[in-house]
Amino acid sequence: MQNQVSDNNSSRPQPNNSWLAELSRTIVLSIVLALGIRTFVAEARWIPSGSMEPTLHGSPNQWEADKIIVDKLSYKFSNPQRGNIVVFSPTEELQKEQYQDAFIKRVIGLPGEKVQLKDGKVYINNKPLQEDKYLSAEQRTIIDVCTSGQQPPFLSQPVTIPPNSYLVLGDNRNSSYDSRCWGVVPRENIIGRAIVRFWPLNHLGGIDKSPLYP
Repeated sequence: MQNQVSDNNSSRPQPNNSWLAELSRTIVLSIVLALGIRTFVAEARWIPSGSMEPTLHGSPNQWEADKIIVDKLSYKFSNPQRGNIVVFSPTEELQKEQYQDAFIKRVIGLPGEKVQLKDGKVYINNKPLQEDKYLSAEQRTIIDVCTSGQQPPFLSQPVTIPPNSYLVLGDNRNSSYDSRCWGVVPRENIIGRAIVRFWPLNHLGGIDKSPLYP
């Protein structure tokens, strides 16, 4: 009679896989949390251009550029304020020009405000905006930088900002493609607020915490 081959291994010692299962669960949970934080709370970005100089240093080489943390949560409970530096996805006008990557600029004009450029300065509701905190003396806010895109440029004449929209400008006014040229940013396009620079380490710290008023 043929001997029966048993498939009962209960008498053999079982490998302890509990630590492997726990490690797998930890890794999966960490990934989920990281993705959740990036999606809903905050994310890291680097500055690819010089449009926010000297406040933020930009470079096409990310290892030479400033790196920042973008707060994506606070605007769920409050609106952007004048002076905030915001990251936003391209508007419809910018998408027509084939822009796909996010922009970073400073909020200058708020919904319902009248904005105009005069004598190289920004006027909000007919009052000059004090921008000494972040603009160097030689910077002038003019539309001559708008050599492409919408013509005539958006701020070639006084405009009233529509509801739920914001006018944004780069701190490097002599070299920034911003609202002067292509228009306002809808509220839903704003990804979040730049709050902390974490690279380079010698410039580690908060970014423009206080709002500005005309």
